[in-house]
Amino acid sequence: MNHTRLLGTAIALAAISLFAGCLATGGTGAGNNPSPVAGGATSTRANEMADRAAYKPIDYANAGRKGPALVVLPGEIKSNNATFLQRINTNNIADWAELELTRANFTVLERQQLGALLREAELAYNMSDAKTAAQIQQKGNLRTTRWIVKFDILKVEQVAQAGSGFDGGAIGGILGTVLGGRTGSVASQGVGSVRTGEASGVWQVGLRYRIIDAKTTEQVAQGYVEDKMEVGQVRSSVLGVGSNARGGVTLDTLVQRLVQMSVSEVDAKHK
Repeated sequence: MNHTRLLGTAIALAAISLFAGCLATGGTGAGNNPSPVAGGATSTRANEMADRAAYKPIDYANAGRKGPALVVLPGEIKSNNATFLQRINTNNIADWAELELTRANFTVLERQQLGALLREAELAYNMSDAKTAAQIQQKGNLRTTRWIVKFDILKVEQVAQAGSGFDGGAIGGILGTVLGGRTGSVASQGVGSVRTGEASGVWQVGLRYRIIDAKTTEQVAQGYVEDKMEVGQVRSSVLGVGSNARGGVTLDTLVQRLVQMSVSEVDAKHK
């Protein structure tokens, strides 16, 4: 009988402790932050994940030296991965490239200034049409530049995926049968309520940059960079009290870092 009471008490105390811990993760907010959970455990985890995905500027080796004038034209995405295409498009990549090339002290001609010439220029350089490119290059603001830079996504793969979990239902049923009575019922309910699981996936993305002579459409330099990211999720539930966390570097952040790696190489090798 004493063992029965001790076991029931232990399970009850564990549930109360867990529930109290979950309540303790909430906060009253701090400073101007209106979040009711600011400073709590869930807030801390979420902010750590957000920090890993935040934009991080890098130092370019030759940023102290002025680079030539150039135009960034939207490249190509040679992947039909639906998840990637929902998040990233060629204009996103070109925007990030303009930002990083400017930080590396290149003179970047705004694509908006090209006006109606933009689509015509894209077509000419995609088709390596030197005659049309030479005519376009003599018009408007394009006269001020000699170089066209394009960034293409060549590879998008989810290279690995794994998951694991625990369901306490079966063990709870066994304990209920072995212990019997009220103790068995309490143990069955407690252990049977435990649910845990985790899953992770690794993505690999490759980006190529190309430097093209604006007059001849000749490709004078190119390079390729590749990196991977992991997205993971952890969830658990005990006696109806649950928690979950999901995070990792996003596809947007990964592509942006690939652009930074490419611009760093352009700055070091081709300025």
